[in-house]
Amino acid sequence: MASTRTTDSAYIERHRADLVETGSLLSIQPGTFPAASSRETIESRPKRHDVVVIGAGQAGLSAGFHLKRKRIDYVILEGAPRVGDVWRNRWDSLRLFTPAKFDSLDGYRFPAHKDSFPTKDEMADYLEAYAAKFDLPVRVNEPVERLYRANGRFRIETTDRIYEADHVVVAAASYQKPRLPAFANDMDKQVFQMHSHEYRNPAQLPYGPVLLVGAGNSGAEIAMDLARTHQVYLAGRNVGHIPFDITGFMGRKLLVRLVVRGLFHRVLTMRTPLGRKFRSKMHGHGMPLIRTRPGQIERAGVRRIGKITAIRDGKAVSDDGKTVPFESVIWCTGFHSGFDWIDLPVLDDHGEPRQRFGKATDMGGLYFVGLHFQYAVSSTMVAGVGRDAERVAGWIAAARKG
Repeated sequence: MASTRTTDSAYIERHRADLVETGSLLSIQPGTFPAASSRETIESRPKRHDVVVIGAGQAGLSAGFHLKRKRIDYVILEGAPRVGDVWRNRWDSLRLFTPAKFDSLDGYRFPAHKDSFPTKDEMADYLEAYAAKFDLPVRVNEPVERLYRANGRFRIETTDRIYEADHVVVAAASYQKPRLPAFANDMDKQVFQMHSHEYRNPAQLPYGPVLLVGAGNSGAEIAMDLARTHQVYLAGRNVGHIPFDITGFMGRKLLVRLVVRGLFHRVLTMRTPLGRKFRSKMHGHGMPLIRTRPGQIERAGVRRIGKITAIRDGKAVSDDGKTVPFESVIWCTGFHSGFDWIDLPVLDDHGEPRQRFGKATDMGGLYFVGLHFQYAVSSTMVAGVGRDAERVAGWIAAARKG
């Protein structure tokens, strides 16, 4: 499909987190109506809204909450069958890295003991309940295939219909397509392989040693899960770790607050020299380990090796001289942004949006929420996404008044 590319020719609100803490269907006989392209029929009557929000995860729901407070007409498009499926479809043993007291979106407290660590299914159900509580206009089973401009407005094509809007908020996380290293092509085709986003539990893997490539938070957590049933080799550079046990008494009661609300939310931001330096260092690399500590990994029997440099004779060769056998591989090597469906001149050479604090720098009316380090480390966290969403809703409200 040909691309349509047209470029349209600081307001920062204080967020309170800165201040405080089938039945039978009628059948139609073939030939009853004149033949016509379904796409042409759809395009002749697009659904119009002031704002279209793309994605109904914590970022999209947060944006919806603040847009509704400002009485702005909008709709949220979600590709999955249910709100929260982005969490339901992760590995079975996953729990949030932060206690429930830091896992609430604006306006609705997470319904669990404040010091407990919610499961991924509890988080999914919370998001679904959040959308219902505030009657947010979410349209599920609406995967967006293309975002472009036509006749002075944004057009959003989904599988079944077209939407038009003056403003668009992209609330789809910037990690949508799995990334694999170049040497993955050297792997024997008989070796069982999967990316971390496909992993659910140890029963998926065949008997024998497992090589996990990528030692960030996902790799470390999956390694701990697999260590009960398999010999696990965890390959990758040391990303560092938070220097205290986040699940311990002091961690839950005091230290996690200093990290989540202090360091991640207020110190490591795009407005501080330390934050900008940290963001630059993080580019292309994982966050420090939050819950899993090096000692725990060793005690679980997981063997740490360096970064994999080659696959030779059915064994992995690491940069620290180790050679290890394996029967299966899990790639914990991160994601590409996956924004190729954005048919607008707003992405850089790495496929990342050019934006400042969530506002596209090259096109008026286009905004983002939930990007990696959009404003702060907390921008992708449940605890921090509300501030960015409120800011974007404020910009949209101001633009409509203008």
